[in-house]
Amino acid sequence: MPQYVAGLLDESGPGVHTAKGPIASQDLTVTRDPENVQAIFSTQAQDFDIGPNRAPAFKPLLGDGLTTAQGAIWRRSRALLRPQFSKESISNLDLEERHVGDMLRVLESRIGADGWTGHVDLHPMFLNLTFDAAIEMLYGAPVNVQKRSLDKQQNAQFAPPETSNTLDDDALEFGNNVEAGKTWLYERMLFGKFNWLVRSKRFSEICENVHAYVDRLVHARLQAGPNEKSNADNGEKFVLLNELAKQTQNPTELRNETLHVLSAGKDTTAALMGWLFYFLARNRRVFNELRQTILREFSQGITFRGLHSCRYLQNCINEAFRVAAIIPVIERVTNVDTTLPRGGGPFGDSPMFFRKGSRILISTFGMQHRADIWGPDVEDFKPERWDDHRAGYEFVPFAGGPRKCIGQQFALTEASYTIVRLLQRFDDIENVEPPGPIRFHHALTNSSGTGIQVRLHAAK
Repeated sequence: MPQYVAGLLDESGPGVHTAKGPIASQDLTVTRDPENVQAIFSTQAQDFDIGPNRAPAFKPLLGDGLTTAQGAIWRRSRALLRPQFSKESISNLDLEERHVGDMLRVLESRIGADGWTGHVDLHPMFLNLTFDAAIEMLYGAPVNVQKRSLDKQQNAQFAPPETSNTLDDDALEFGNNVEAGKTWLYERMLFGKFNWLVRSKRFSEICENVHAYVDRLVHARLQAGPNEKSNADNGEKFVLLNELAKQTQNPTELRNETLHVLSAGKDTTAALMGWLFYFLARNRRVFNELRQTILREFSQGITFRGLHSCRYLQNCINEAFRVAAIIPVIERVTNVDTTLPRGGGPFGDSPMFFRKGSRILISTFGMQHRADIWGPDVEDFKPERWDDHRAGYEFVPFAGGPRKCIGQQFALTEASYTIVRLLQRFDDIENVEPPGPIRFHHALTNSSGTGIQVRLHAAK
């Protein structure tokens, strides 16, 4: 899908970065022009919104909430959630240490006499890590998927949808249903205004089970009564549900908003970490440089400020975002007759007119693979390119403008902390996947289509 959308522009001619055409029998405009992206996200943001199809596509599983709402409802959701992702709320690293520690113990259980782990796929491990951390942060109720996988001496990757009802634990079944449900959401999104055609008894059961699990947690929190002090004031861990319950006691609203946060953040962060280790396993020089940087800069401990100021670490994260384009396509719809600054005229450098209701796809994958922006080595994983590249609207991994992801700093903190801890513990990495082109698995987010197949060597 990401390569297909970008390929449509390549097929339109050299230097074409905005073009109209049919995609899946729908009339769309695709752009990978940073000037148009700036207009959509910033200078003309009032003319664009998410469009009418996302809400009905997502509503059966997630309900009405931040990522689907528009107008006054969206402003209320954003006002409710945004303060909860302040630096003060997300800078405590104890949550990350607990769950990264569980992942390290899983990996350590696989270290052989030669100091190497066996063949492991890091992708499901990162999914388990982010799921554990997200559920504890959202609801304060640890599910400990990773600990269970350690007990069983195998990956606790969520089962496919058709086998989810074999799980005998409510928390694991909840995680399994969330994963299965998101696959349905992706298929519903592909159908656009005909998303109502994508339905089944199984999907209805998944939605009911997800709602029932979260409703129990919400009910328990509301029954406990109000607590006006923040978690930090009480010396307690931060729990999003506790903070939201101080603003609203509507159980449906609490369920929906927490599910929207869970859906938006968990897979994106797991994919980011997975892609970085995918590239590290194929770039020994970068791995060694990053590890030496981490040993040097975090010898006295890990802090929130230290993570975000470690330049080479952040360069590696940015480059993984750029090459993999984890959110490869962003859709916006015009809510008035308007224009974009480029794409019209015989040479594509004049304004382009759009009637109200026009659909526009921002190809972040295409934009992040433009050789005229990033250089002739655009397809190479090269963190050093960020030493002198100041990102503008050609690099929008968290979107931009009023709807920019409010969980950006939480995601970057979780990824940064995990990378540091893994490279402190392991001093070498080996790719065990057969040679071949990079493969993408796209379902709302871009992850590796072949997993992250590696071996790791324990540091002495």
